[in-house]
Amino acid sequence: MAEPAGAIVTLAPPDRGWLRDALRRLLRNRPAVVGIVIITIFGLMALLAPWVDHHPPTDQHLDATLSGPSARFWLGTDQLGRDQYSRLLHGARVSLTIGVLTQALALTLGVTVGLAAGLGGRRADSLLMRATDVAYSFPDLLMMILLVSIFGVSTIMLILAIGLVSWTTIARLVRGQVLSLQEEDYVLAARALGASNWRIARHHLLPNVMGPVIVTATFGIPAAIFAEAALAFIGLGLPPPTPTWGRLVTDSFNAMFAAPHLVVTSCLAVAITMMSFTFIGDGLRDAFDPRTPPRRSLPDTAAPRVAAVPHEERKAA
Repeated sequence: MAEPAGAIVTLAPPDRGWLRDALRRLLRNRPAVVGIVIITIFGLMALLAPWVDHHPPTDQHLDATLSGPSARFWLGTDQLGRDQYSRLLHGARVSLTIGVLTQALALTLGVTVGLAAGLGGRRADSLLMRATDVAYSFPDLLMMILLVSIFGVSTIMLILAIGLVSWTTIARLVRGQVLSLQEEDYVLAARALGASNWRIARHHLLPNVMGPVIVTATFGIPAAIFAEAALAFIGLGLPPPTPTWGRLVTDSFNAMFAAPHLVVTSCLAVAITMMSFTFIGDGLRDAFDPRTPPRRSLPDTAAPRVAAVPHEERKAA
C-alpha cells in the first residue's frame, strides 16, 4: 500500500544489540584503549617470548651476576646470572594466564551463584548466601595454602586455589544488584508479559550487572598475580626454574640492595599491568552501563547558533 503524499515516514534504527553498543562506547574511552593496547603488547610479547628474548630464561651467565642494564642484558641479570628481560617475558606467560583464568573461574562461579540467589526465591537465596558466607569467612591466603598443600603445586592448581577464594565477592555483588533491579519497571513489565527468569536475566539484568562486576574482576587479575607472588614468597609457588612475576619479585627482594634494578623492573611490570586492567575495567563499566549518556559526536562550538531577536521585534510579537 502506497504512502499518502506528504506523509513523513520514520524509519527505526536497526537493533544492533547491547554488546555492539558497549563495544562502541569502549572504543571511545581513551584510557581504556591505552590499557587494551598495553595489555595486548604484553600478551603478544609473552606469546612470542621464545622468539623475542635475548637469552633463554634459565641460562646462567656466571661472569655477569647481578649486573646492571647493558647492551648484552637490557634489564640486567639476577643472582644466578639469568637475563632479567627474558625472565620477565617468559614469566608474563605464566602470570597473565593465572590472572586471567583465575578471574574467569571466579566470574563464572560468582555470576552464577549471584543470579541464582537473586532470582531463585527466599529458600535458594538463603541457602546460597549462607554457603557464600561460609566460604567468605575463611582467610584467602590460608585457604590457598591448604589447597596447594593438599593437591600439590601446579599451574592448574594455582588457578583453582585462587579462583575458589575469589568468587564470593562477585556473588554477593551480583545478588545485591539483582535484588535491586527486580523492582525496576522494565523488569516488572517483562515478568508481567510472561518472560522467564532466564530471559529476564539475559536481556535485562546482565547488561546492568556486568558493569560493576567486570570492574571487580579487572582488579582481581593483578590481585591473582599478587596472590601467586605471596605463595611463591613462602615457598608454595611454582617450583624453579619456572619464571613467574611472583618468583621474580621474590628473587629481587632478596637482592634489593645489591641490584635495585631487579626490584624496579619486576614491580613495574606488575604495576603497569594493574593500571592497564584498571583503565580497561573503568571503560567496560561505562560501556556496559546502559544509563551512560552518549558522547557528543561534535564539539559544542559546532552546534547551530540561534540568532538573537531584537528587543523591538520581541515586544511587537
